Amino acid sequence: MTMNEAIAARHSVRQYNDKAIETEKLALLRQAIDEANRTAGLHLQLVSDEPEAFAHGLAKYGKFSGVRNYVALVCRRGDDELVGYHGEHLVLLAQTLGLNSCWVGLTFSKQPSRYEVEEGEKLLGVIALGYGVTQGSPHPMKPLSTFYKAAGAVPEWFLRGVESAALAPTAMNMQKFLFELLPDGRVAARTRFALMGNYLKLDLGIVKCHFELGAGSGSFEWA
Repeated sequence: MTMNEAIAARHSVRQYNDKAIETEKLALLRQAIDEANRTAGLHLQLVSDEPEAFAHGLAKYGKFSGVRNYVALVCRRGDDELVGYHGEHLVLLAQTLGLNSCWVGLTFSKQPSRYEVEEGEKLLGVIALGYGVTQGSPHPMKPLSTFYKAAGAVPEWFLRGVESAALAPTAMNMQKFLFELLPDGRVAARTRFALMGNYLKLDLGIVKCHFELGAGSGSFEWA
């Protein structure tokens, strides 16, 4: 499965079975996490075989069950967009490995003994990982035209990018983002106003990841 195929196949999953993630798949995830941390200055950490974060009230409220593996999204304050971008690459990599996933912002219990949060850093949330009871369901989508702005003819690569971004997970499925094709051919990406906007920057990183993969490498530059 390619990353673009993973974009189409991947849906959020909250219930997992007890099948352990194979050692070789954990190694590939750790390798990708190490690369993201090295290139982006993040502090993402893979936590495996840890059931407590999703064993109590908040997780039950979020309808999670069986979660024993997750990525702790630790970063410096202000790096939310980077976490979204690199975290979504991990989500799609997991899908190519036959795993399921879910971005989680609030409905889990912190387990500070299982990951490090250094001075000046924060735990933004986690990404649940594992073998899902189901493959999840597609989220409702707004019309594609609501996600972009362009003057004149719209190139095919741009539309492919927008279509991929529309499939991206966002907090509460708000999809508060917009891509603008500028006259010089560059692309600007920005968030839109939302009353509950705590995760808008994270979402922006996620949708930019999808846009890049859909548009194709070398097709454009970010403004």
